[in-house]
Amino acid sequence: MVRETLCKAKEAKNDEFYTQYHDIEREVEAYLEYDPNVFQGKTVLLPCDDPEWSNFTRYFAQNFERLGLKKLISTSYAPESKKYKGGYQLTLFETESPLYDADKTKTHGKIFILDEDINGDGRFNINDLKWQYLEGDGDFRSREIRKLRDEADFIVTNPPFSLFREFLKWIVEANKKFLIIGNQNAITYKEVFPLIKDNRVWLGITMDSSNRWFQLPDNYENYHKIENGKKFAFVAGPLWYTNIEHGRRHQPLQLMTMADNLKYSKHKEIKGKTSYDHYDNYDAIEVPKVDAIPSDYGGVMGVPISFLRKYCPEQYEILGATESEGKGFSNGLWNERSQTSQALINGVRIYKRLFIRKKQ
Repeated sequence: MVRETLCKAKEAKNDEFYTQYHDIEREVEAYLEYDPNVFQGKTVLLPCDDPEWSNFTRYFAQNFERLGLKKLISTSYAPESKKYKGGYQLTLFETESPLYDADKTKTHGKIFILDEDINGDGRFNINDLKWQYLEGDGDFRSREIRKLRDEADFIVTNPPFSLFREFLKWIVEANKKFLIIGNQNAITYKEVFPLIKDNRVWLGITMDSSNRWFQLPDNYENYHKIENGKKFAFVAGPLWYTNIEHGRRHQPLQLMTMADNLKYSKHKEIKGKTSYDHYDNYDAIEVPKVDAIPSDYGGVMGVPISFLRKYCPEQYEILGATESEGKGFSNGLWNERSQTSQALINGVRIYKRLFIRKKQ
């Protein structure tokens, strides 16, 4: 059985993974808990989608009225333009429509719009979706999709993993609110980390980078299981990335002092030692686990990238990271004698680290 991961998908360009409905529902509902009116009167765009199959389209269409949406737009990418080409499965939604064109369906993307009660039942829901072929193949970089981006207030999707950096840049340059899925390693990408450091992007709520099931297109040959006739892959390291406000990121970490960590920590790297390790090439201490961050230490600390799931911007500031922007620790604390962007302890390289400092 093939052990498919986001990284392998990125390399192979077989990166069309369908997010499960309950994963979308849990995440969006968490933002509604913080602000019930967050989507009120807004237009939501779901690009890089396959509206006939997508649970993003299904969720937002079924909850259109409850969310108070103004308009829902969902677009798909033409089968012939996808990196992974295989048999394309048509849906009754398409073939039974008078708009169906056997040639266009291969080379043109499609757009689905929900903004009116088409069937006259007094409700706005998935039965009121109207569709047509796009002029082009549905590539998010096209002028046609950029125009839809500029119209939208929110962009929500699971973009192709191989295009995550470019897709995030595409959103940020338009200054849109967004909620998208990417791999945990994207935290230290040179295109992503500066946005996180400046509090322009942060992590979502319900994914913790643990492995998660994603549905696959029927024509994918590599999968982990088949359930109810559908193929699934167990994907490593997925996270929600967003700039939508949620209350959980303002909850400060409850931590022990340095003395208490050295005496009582459950981690062997800390407990029983006389002090925390210090990097060879950075003026900072090594904190191997997030719950081992000393509450009373005012200097610079290197922490795992998983810290971002607990990051409270009122409690700590992010100063830099290893393996970001092609260089090491920023803000003048980079040791010019070191030619590596890795953190070192006794000459041994430490896995990716964020550098943080407690706010006074």
